[in-house]
Amino acid sequence: MSEKVKVLVVDDESGILDTLQILFRSEGYDVAVANSGRAALTALEEERPDLVLSDIRMPGSGGLDVLSRVREIDPELPVILMTAQASLSSAIRAVNEGAFHYIQKPFGNDELLAICRRAVEARQLKVENRRLKKEIRRRDRTASGRPVGRSRPFTDVLELAETVAPTDSTVLISGESGTGKEVVARYIHRLSDRADRPFLSINCGALPESLLESELFGHVKGSFTGAVKDKDGLLVAAEGGTFFLDEIGEMSPATQVKLLRAIQEREVIPVGATQAVPVDVRIIAATNRDLEEELRKGTFRTDLYYRLNVIQLRLPPLRDRREDVDLLARHFLERLAERGGGLPRELSEEALEALRHYDWPGNVRELENALERAVVLAPEGMLEHGSLPDRVRERPEVRLVDEGPPPNPTMEIIERAYIRWVLDAEGGNKTRAAEVLGIDPSTLYRKLNRYGLAE
Repeated sequence: MSEKVKVLVVDDESGILDTLQILFRSEGYDVAVANSGRAALTALEEERPDLVLSDIRMPGSGGLDVLSRVREIDPELPVILMTAQASLSSAIRAVNEGAFHYIQKPFGNDELLAICRRAVEARQLKVENRRLKKEIRRRDRTASGRPVGRSRPFTDVLELAETVAPTDSTVLISGESGTGKEVVARYIHRLSDRADRPFLSINCGALPESLLESELFGHVKGSFTGAVKDKDGLLVAAEGGTFFLDEIGEMSPATQVKLLRAIQEREVIPVGATQAVPVDVRIIAATNRDLEEELRKGTFRTDLYYRLNVIQLRLPPLRDRREDVDLLARHFLERLAERGGGLPRELSEEALEALRHYDWPGNVRELENALERAVVLAPEGMLEHGSLPDRVRERPEVRLVDEGPPPNPTMEIIERAYIRWVLDAEGGNKTRAAEVLGIDPSTLYRKLNRYGLAE
């Protein structure tokens, strides 16, 4: 066989163990042995065999106990039971409880090896089928539910999201308000092995601290005024699925401590309770704040930040992915048409030009709202320039000289412009640019990615 298959042989007779060990090794198997049912239970955890061959009658834990434990650890691991005292009832019981085969001692070597080969092939077929089905589901979900966008800054983020989706790693999504952080979180969930389990979310900035804690961890009856019965928290309700913590930067320090414990220990203690409740959820968090700045201020816990920031996805603002505006506009118009039961509306070229040149401070969410407004105000025909909001239509006039004071740019705009200016001055050499800026090259690369300046 091309890859060694490990078989665990369990029997309380040392002579049979020695004989079967020699037989299986001569056929190219890797062999582990156990001289009792109790020893077999330990070996199952340590050896991780591909096949179990066990005597059914042994002192203490017998073959059926081994079979029961195998069903808990790996339902697809084949178990072949042996006995010198065969009976129809014991054979029926063994098969009903999930044994692959039941063989009576003494048996021929060829007969045993043929049964073992069939068992291994059946297991390999199940594993391959499961892998193929998972891949098909992944491709289907990717094709049908991929967030809209083809710009390089956005597709780089999506490709990273698709890479980490099948894992259970915690993900931190950062980006300005309206960039689609929850859309990406749901996309990760759809591509994960948890896709058939719940996706639940909460906005950490939308609730007062006491209510947020109760919603996250649950509470017991009488723990506070109004707690008239026990209530599971959302982390428990999302069991087996994904829990999305939006605007995690708004969470109070006290609640941060309890969330950190829940993530580390994989359990929650409801408000007013003394017993912990185990939870199995994947955490995805999102923020529009600069959490590294919040760490320096002391408003966000360092240990929680590093627990959340296993994989970081930085969503670019819409002004840095203008080539996606047309695609997004078409997507939103199609969705509005589906909702209204009609055909998708078309935008005039003048209207499209206005959409392309606007900076979209509210990002994708603002674009969607602007198009919905246009459809409502112009229920028929092509959507013209005049149906767009004033702020989108009226491109600001660029003046070289102005009598009034210049508008104050944000620190982000100033930093982005200065980094670009230094890079240009240094001929694109990032190491020299970092020296001029007085920052580490790693910090510069992070800022280049954040501002969409990375090549």
